[in-house]
Amino acid sequence: MDTLTITARVAIPLAEISFIAARSGGPGGQHVNTTSTKVTLLFDVQASPSLTEYDKARIGQALEGRIGKDGVLRVVSQSTRSQFANKELALERFAALLRAALTPVAPRKKTRVSLAAKRRRVDDKKRQGARKRQRSVSTDD
Repeated sequence: MDTLTITARVAIPLAEISFIAARSGGPGGQHVNTTSTKVTLLFDVQASPSLTEYDKARIGQALEGRIGKDGVLRVVSQSTRSQFANKELALERFAALLRAALTPVAPRKKTRVSLAAKRRRVDDKKRQGARKRQRSVSTDD
């Protein structure tokens, strides 16, 4: 597995992705204190030759909250007690993030409110207005 397939036209070589292992927090006792199971996946979006400029712009726009000032996308995984499993999970999340960012948004189709719905709305407004008019005290003597 030399490349990570994102879509039919986008595949990223694993050489462009780097990993950092660190001590994971949370429960686990002595195991957590002695092993580096937390995995942080790092991917430099702007420096990647595998992505077109259009792809880089889409990813930058869609994932701007996840990309740091240095232009590096970080994905952290620490849900399992195994570094290997966390690495696989980080790769899966990374692929899912890029896939979602590169999927074009379908254009919105304009729809019209039906005539019956408009009539119902106006009738409800008239009924509500009549109800409020009945509440007011009449001063006719």
